[in-house]
Amino acid sequence: MEAGIVGLPNVGKSTLFNALTSSKQAQSANYPFCTIEPNEGVVSVPDDRLKRITKYIVPKKIVPAAIKLVDIAGIVKGASEGQGLGNKFLSHIREVDAILQVVRCFEDPDVIHVAGSVNPVSDIETIELELMIADLQALETALPKAERTAKSGDKEAKFRVDVIKKCLAHIQTDQPLRKLALDENEAKAVASFGLMTAKKVLYVANVDENDLEGRGPLVMKVREFAAQVGAAVVPVCAKLEAEIAELDEADRAEMLASSGLAEPALAVLAREAYRVLGLQSYFTAGEQEVRAWTIPVGATAPQAAGVIHTDFEKGFIRAEIYTLDDLETYKSEKDIRAAGKLRIEGKSYVMQDGDICHFLFNT
Repeated sequence: MEAGIVGLPNVGKSTLFNALTSSKQAQSANYPFCTIEPNEGVVSVPDDRLKRITKYIVPKKIVPAAIKLVDIAGIVKGASEGQGLGNKFLSHIREVDAILQVVRCFEDPDVIHVAGSVNPVSDIETIELELMIADLQALETALPKAERTAKSGDKEAKFRVDVIKKCLAHIQTDQPLRKLALDENEAKAVASFGLMTAKKVLYVANVDENDLEGRGPLVMKVREFAAQVGAAVVPVCAKLEAEIAELDEADRAEMLASSGLAEPALAVLAREAYRVLGLQSYFTAGEQEVRAWTIPVGATAPQAAGVIHTDFEKGFIRAEIYTLDDLETYKSEKDIRAAGKLRIEGKSYVMQDGDICHFLFNT
């Protein structure tokens, strides 16, 4: 699963990406289209549950969960018509699972805004419009082909035609497809089209150092907009976060304290991106390592086991599961088992966020 970082040029996308991935590559120049190919990076998802587990089970190694991020070049008005190499950039967005849209919520006369003035809601609407136009074009292109196939009596093609028409009717009301309720079969029928406005979105408000909590008027406008569309907002000062990311641990803690931050805002962003992608973690814990494993919300125990190794899913017998609360109460796995708190779960068990597991399987 991966999330794409998008936004207009000069909103701080690449600065944010570099900070998130601790990348040392040069910052983007102060003009559009400086990122031609999407940069990719893997970001750890901070989780204090790992530290709590290792208080009782001391491992040689700790491995946090991670997500993949893609830094996609700035989109401009007219991208759906090819402006600013728009078609190429839009194709990159089609390939990601969720969108992190960076919106500029700071004033700086030295950083040119592509529209001439700072208006974050207008920026959001510009990108949303371009993505809707591109989705409209994709659906209109797909419909005749689906209709031709449906004439042969192909049931799947007939169903696809119905879903395409349903999506077209919705998007023609100037509403993104994420607001359209599609069941699992309908979503599968149009999955290959990479419909961008159907993807979940998280708004990242790039704020000034004087508004780290995101309570200024520009961010409040973004919050109001996001509330209307059911999206979340994370305020981040990309400039400050980039500086923090360059520091060693001691200096980082000092800078956080002086800025009034309990943790880097990037930690909050990584966790929220994880949630937007529909992901959760379970843990394995032993002397060799304590590790967070990434699974989709709703995954079953065999599917979770398969994340470790495909053989675990194929030969799944059962899972032995306990909770972090159990560990903190009884202090060890041995005592959890003795207290009858170690649960035995079978193939139909739906994993819960934070489960600590052992899997038994046949090879």
